[in-house]
Amino acid sequence: MTARMTSLRFVGRSGQLAELDAALADAGQGRPSLALVGGDSGVGKSRLADELARRAREAGARVLWGDCVELGDGELPYAPLLSALRPLVRDRDPVLDELPPALRAGLETVLPGFGAGPAAGEVGQSRTFEALLALIEGLGAASPVLLVIEDLHWADSSTRAFLGFLARSICDERVLVLGTYRSDELHRRHPLRPLLAELGRDPGTRMLELHAFTEEELGEQLEGILSGSPDPDLVERLYERSEGNALFTEEILAAGLDGRGALPPTLRDALMLRVERLPTQAQELLRWLACQPAADHELLAAVCELEPAELRDALREAVASQIVVVHPDGDYAFRHALLREVVYDDMLPGERTAMHAALAAVLEQRIAGGERGAHVTAQAAHHWAAAGDQPQALASAVRAAAAAERVNAFGEAHVLLERALGLWDRVPDPERLASASQRDLLVRAAALAGPAGDPVRQEALLRRALGLIDERSEPRVAAPVLERLAQALWVLHRQDEAIATLNHGLALLESGEVSHERALLLGAKAKKRVLQSRLKEAEETALETLEVARASGDFAAEATALNALGVSLGGLGRVDEGLDSLRASLAIAKREGLENEEASAWINLADLLHLSGRTEDALELVREGHAALSEAHPSSREWLKLAVAEYTFHLGRWAESEAAIPASARRRGPRALYWRTCRLALQLGRGELEAAAPTLAELEREAAGSTEVQFVAPHAIQRAELARRRGDPDAARRAIDDGLDRIEYCSEDFFRITAVTAMGVRVEADAAQRARDLLDAAAEREAHTRADSLIERVRLAAASAGPVEAAELASAEAEHARAYGEPAAELWSKAVAAWDGLGRPYPATYARWRRAEGLLAAGDRDGAAREACAALDAARTLGNGWIVAEVQALAARARLSLDSEASTDDGETQREELPFGLTARELEVLTLVASGATNREIGAQLHMAEKTASVHVSRILSKLEVRSRTEAAAVAHRHGLASFPPSWSSAHAP
Repeated sequence: MTARMTSLRFVGRSGQLAELDAALADAGQGRPSLALVGGDSGVGKSRLADELARRAREAGARVLWGDCVELGDGELPYAPLLSALRPLVRDRDPVLDELPPALRAGLETVLPGFGAGPAAGEVGQSRTFEALLALIEGLGAASPVLLVIEDLHWADSSTRAFLGFLARSICDERVLVLGTYRSDELHRRHPLRPLLAELGRDPGTRMLELHAFTEEELGEQLEGILSGSPDPDLVERLYERSEGNALFTEEILAAGLDGRGALPPTLRDALMLRVERLPTQAQELLRWLACQPAADHELLAAVCELEPAELRDALREAVASQIVVVHPDGDYAFRHALLREVVYDDMLPGERTAMHAALAAVLEQRIAGGERGAHVTAQAAHHWAAAGDQPQALASAVRAAAAAERVNAFGEAHVLLERALGLWDRVPDPERLASASQRDLLVRAAALAGPAGDPVRQEALLRRALGLIDERSEPRVAAPVLERLAQALWVLHRQDEAIATLNHGLALLESGEVSHERALLLGAKAKKRVLQSRLKEAEETALETLEVARASGDFAAEATALNALGVSLGGLGRVDEGLDSLRASLAIAKREGLENEEASAWINLADLLHLSGRTEDALELVREGHAALSEAHPSSREWLKLAVAEYTFHLGRWAESEAAIPASARRRGPRALYWRTCRLALQLGRGELEAAAPTLAELEREAAGSTEVQFVAPHAIQRAELARRRGDPDAARRAIDDGLDRIEYCSEDFFRITAVTAMGVRVEADAAQRARDLLDAAAEREAHTRADSLIERVRLAAASAGPVEAAELASAEAEHARAYGEPAAELWSKAVAAWDGLGRPYPATYARWRRAEGLLAAGDRDGAAREACAALDAARTLGNGWIVAEVQALAARARLSLDSEASTDDGETQREELPFGLTARELEVLTLVASGATNREIGAQLHMAEKTASVHVSRILSKLEVRSRTEAAAVAHRHGLASFPPSWSSAHAP
């Protein structure tokens, strides 16, 4: 037996371990995160993970451990997750039984034979991921969870996709995910690199890099191995030769070297020295394990050709030498992946080929016996390919792809089908081997490329498939391929090409033809036109789809058509008709069990109610839809939950709105855009500009490629509002111009065009007021010109729309008057009434504040005070901090009494402090500065020395927190200090 050559003492890495300990403690408090540990081969990543796992277990945490295996990307789906979760199934953890049936079905795709719910083929990958997240959340309810995934550089695409999903989705689950990977394995095009880059940008991810030991740390390692203090010369020699690599040091000693003998030229040579010391039978066993990274006893017995006693002895030798370890599920595997690589690379090519063929034959027997899961079929496919048996490799790749599809491992299935297609012209009778035509395999591979996140490859495969179809003689065969091609083009933002492709497919079919294929193409076109907000064309296409769908009995197409028709009619101002159409779509979807169409109908029906001013009804509906949809639709349920947040915000119930928003959004795509939009609305409403800025930056990054008006419009409005409130009119203008350019390109979405353009008028009102403050006539004229253009667009967009657009128009008319310096109190009264009528207190409160300003400018101080009090009460009720501050500033400038603000004991009103902490004399000086007077002119008018005037001006600039007389003048004009009443001077004279 070989002596122990692994140190039991944990050496170095104190900083990294402390950071991971902190992350684990955070996870215990409901602050989940990911930690990724990189480093060269043998540097100690696994040892660090082991130590963290030991500490986690001692602290009462649940540890799940899985290893990625090197079988090639796309062959063994969910490999580390299977090994991590299999003990839960074996021990029948009660958390598994507590999952809802829909999520149990999703979990079954990762754990074949779990036996829960419907067939796995009916479950989408997103539900699989949601099921895994729900399982982690359930486990974390009892104790924190540490999920360790080793060797991510070999991770399959489904595992990588799940890690990306997990990083985007964890909010308050009690979990820490620790992944390790070899930095020296990541070549420029390595598939792990994009995921690392994505995760590295996430503030919830810790990126750690391990380096080689220092000489002192290596001495500690040797002390732990030798159970005593090592000779300093030995430490120095080993450090020089191992360069601080922990595994290299262990293997040099295990091979019998004391630091004085000849050093193997590489780490691999050192590892082989250790292998070669084993008996012949144990070395043979290691060769089989090198071909099959994890093998159970029965598999080894079937291929090793050893007597049972000989096999047991060989296994004991391999385990005792610390080359092989036994997994909790009973499988044997190399202790370190590098050991397996060394043994595999040392084998002769013919030797490897024969072993792979033998392993494939044994696995085929298992498959024939009924073991048809994705893992066993993928392993067989790998071995046939490695054995060079091309006919078997093609057939097994197609079979393994089907098994991978059943467990939603779309990336792996896609790679396997690509392998089969690559072998197509190299084998005789490929159709018989694949039990499918080349065209069918191309279409299947293309269908998988989309979920695998490769629309470019999807397009290429579909075009190859179309090349094998005679479109003129087989138009119905070509139609679904063209529909999929259009979808791929749409994802690639080639919208015109997508529509042209659908039109081409329709042209191949006979005009007026009643068929499923024609309904499919028409329905796809109607949905695309809705997304583009080309509503009239969408309406026409939806009506045509409806006719064909009903004639052909295609209920799915009928539900799609009614949905698209409802959105189109509502957007064109025929709201009641649109609502009826959407309700009809919902009824069909419920009746026929069309869950995707049902979810879409709930969402669009509520959205149309909200946009038409019936927000209370919309809120009731989304809650009903959320309750009606099963756990099988977590994405749709979350969308409806965010709709609750949006609608309660508009209804002025901001605490309720905040409660409906998840604490964190690590998602990508539409849900992330919606989350950030809702979050940003609250931040801007409350006046939390510092918090809003990073939220907006994240929204801008994710919305950059979006063409959906439902996100483009709020993004433009919120971007402009933040810039406006920060006093940057140019940035606000750019936001409005960019938004309108993106929305108005052939769009008929008058709901959102009105809202964005109305915000544009507000921006110009601010710009005009600022120009007047700075006495910049040219800038004021520019603001007037832009305001005039924008108000006309608001009037046109709102002309035939509903009550929400009418309220936007009322506010825009008042803002337009403000741009020209008109009081416009009556116009603001109309805006208040319009927003109050809709039950939307936020814009009504803003309008009340502006009305108070208008009344004050018109000389109605009593009316201004009453309106300011109303605005202040409403803003405080909302939690609308920034309007509270604006109303209070208005009252301070004009000396208005708000509510029951402080009175003296004798009943006399207490005089308010001067704004900005100015003295009465400084206020007089500021008035003259605002008029453009020099220091000499100020001194002459106020009977003071020029030097004294200069000192006053310096103090004023400091108190106003401005840098120049021009900026001070702008502040004075903006806050009504340019011409203070004479009473201020006498009342506050020093």
